[in-house]
Amino acid sequence: MSVSTVAAAPSVCAPLPVLGRDVTVPLVTGGEVTYAALDYAASAPALQRVWDDVAAYAPYYGSVHRGAGYLSQLSTDLFENARRTVAEFLDCRDGDQVVFTRSTTDSLNLLAAALPAGCQVFVFETEHHASLLPWRDARVTYLDAPRSPRQAVETLERALAERDPRGPALVCVTGASNVTGELWPVGELAAAAHAHGARIVLDAAQLAPHHPVSVADLDVDWVAFSGHKLYAPFGSGVLAGRADWLREAEPYLAGGGASRKVTRRTDGGVDVEWHDSAARHEAGSPNVIGAYAVASACKALTEAGFDTLVAREQYLVAKVREGLADVPQVRFLSLFGDDAARVGVLSFVVEGWNSSHFAAALSAEYGIGVRDGLFCAHPLVRTLLGSDPQTQGECGSPEAAPGEKSLNAIRVSFGAGTPDEHVERFVRAVRELVTDGARWNYRTEDGRCVPDTSA
Repeated sequence: MSVSTVAAAPSVCAPLPVLGRDVTVPLVTGGEVTYAALDYAASAPALQRVWDDVAAYAPYYGSVHRGAGYLSQLSTDLFENARRTVAEFLDCRDGDQVVFTRSTTDSLNLLAAALPAGCQVFVFETEHHASLLPWRDARVTYLDAPRSPRQAVETLERALAERDPRGPALVCVTGASNVTGELWPVGELAAAAHAHGARIVLDAAQLAPHHPVSVADLDVDWVAFSGHKLYAPFGSGVLAGRADWLREAEPYLAGGGASRKVTRRTDGGVDVEWHDSAARHEAGSPNVIGAYAVASACKALTEAGFDTLVAREQYLVAKVREGLADVPQVRFLSLFGDDAARVGVLSFVVEGWNSSHFAAALSAEYGIGVRDGLFCAHPLVRTLLGSDPQTQGECGSPEAAPGEKSLNAIRVSFGAGTPDEHVERFVRAVRELVTDGARWNYRTEDGRCVPDTSA
């Protein structure tokens, strides 16, 4: 099937301007080409609007919450306004807190540190490691990968029905898979959790950049996401939701900003009165530029309109799937089936190819950046590949030479800034590599497949 047979893109769905859209990269076969960034699921390029907002503010940067000077006061107002903007973007409830963190991983580790004693955590094996691994001090029940949204809800309901209802419990679930892009039934899972006296946290790292997220409508207790997947630069993230567990927990970090009052005792020690606001878990000088960038991205996506963004993204998903539908060597990975609703994330394997070799050829010969490996979701990828769950692996590609079988996959992902040409080039490149093979020789170096330039 030719790419040109795919329906035309909706006229209202032009890509949003992003940084790097005109960057050119060298090809191993000679010449240069505009880089096709198709690894949005790892880090999306920053929106030009966000970068412009940050650049305009940068000369006015000052210490937050720490000074009486004009720039300090301006920066403090900007930081707290960013908090309110994020709360509006997430449709938070009255009384919810928005805590700025470094990333989704940091947010979920913060929540893990705030769990009440004896809390039991329920998490599907399909989660990204950021939401699979932080619960080290809790009793964790790992749930098998479901094969439909309905089965996901039923699996959770059965597990929760067997727990001791007298103790606290938390369910952690993704909104959209970072491997398959499939949307999870978050509202139904939240209802099941609450029916059994449990709370729920939503890992929205892959959902928030692509779909509106309403804490109130989904009825989740917390939501976590990262700025670098939401078209914002810098190391910033968010944990938003109910205040009680956060207010009652020891501060995530001890230090300035988290403390309201510190006094010496007569025995030589110190007494500390901690804040009970979001500041309790934001010790140290905050990343005000990162917080402002996240807020700017929230505004930009809201103003662009998620209906428009979703329509364009679904058009791009269809362009990939239809463009490769008649290439039997390409197998897309899925939990819920080919017709499942998904964001712009697709993972696949190519018969006869080592995934690292294929990704390297896409980069070196076509200027296309994708991701290969286990995507920091080892149990899920192994389940989808039908490999032994005990097999060792790394987030990157395991040692495997071109042509050798590898226990990893290839992921292509895109979003609001992806032009049609990047997706069309990707589909053409996949078809050519499958049909004609690579035009260059490759070798394994430090666990990765790279072009052999020794000749």
